[in-house]
Amino acid sequence: MCFKKNKVWMAIDRKKRPVVKNGKVLIKYQLDQDYEYWILQKNIKPVDALHSEITAGHKRELNKKSLKHTETKLDSETGSTVGPDHKDAICIYTDGASSGNPGPSGIGVFLRFEDHEKEISKYIGTATNNVAELEAIRTGLSAVKNTDLPVRVFTDSSYAYGVLVNGWKARKNQEIIKSIKQMLSKFRDLKFFKVKGHAGIEGNERADLLATSAIEEGKHPKKQ
Repeated sequence: MCFKKNKVWMAIDRKKRPVVKNGKVLIKYQLDQDYEYWILQKNIKPVDALHSEITAGHKRELNKKSLKHTETKLDSETGSTVGPDHKDAICIYTDGASSGNPGPSGIGVFLRFEDHEKEISKYIGTATNNVAELEAIRTGLSAVKNTDLPVRVFTDSSYAYGVLVNGWKARKNQEIIKSIKQMLSKFRDLKFFKVKGHAGIEGNERADLLATSAIEEGKHPKKQ
């Protein structure tokens, strides 16, 4: 099936019907990954719909741009050129979510390097959305063991990008901002990218689901 322009696997029963719970179906981005997501059934489509959407979108793109400009994407807010794959770099997609702002909060981090993937979903208690966004970035950077490798961090938070990259002066959250900036000096080749949220970017969508899932698990912890 497809979910937000990404191919996914959906759980079915023995009669090949979707496994539905409270109007949601269970999906995975990769069969061998540990983490599963419950999403609204209305948001998932047959994979044929994805092929049609990609084909239509590609035709529209060719009408607007020449082929030489389709290899990269220019972020409208930062002007940063985002490469299509970053094959030689550790890519870290981060997202933070808060139910109430402040309220119960969770972070989601999706890391990819070559054929290796890692997901982090963590409930962080009561916090603001900005704190959750920053904590997701700090957690993602902490997960990198080899700081000599190129690292690319993708966030959809204008606030986090602003205070960490654009030099915004923050009146709040100075402790966590200082902590992250101290971490940055440890990396040989580190770059941040501001991406558009909920735009079908696989890594960003997975980080978002990990963050929101962490809130739900924090509100309703599993009984031992």
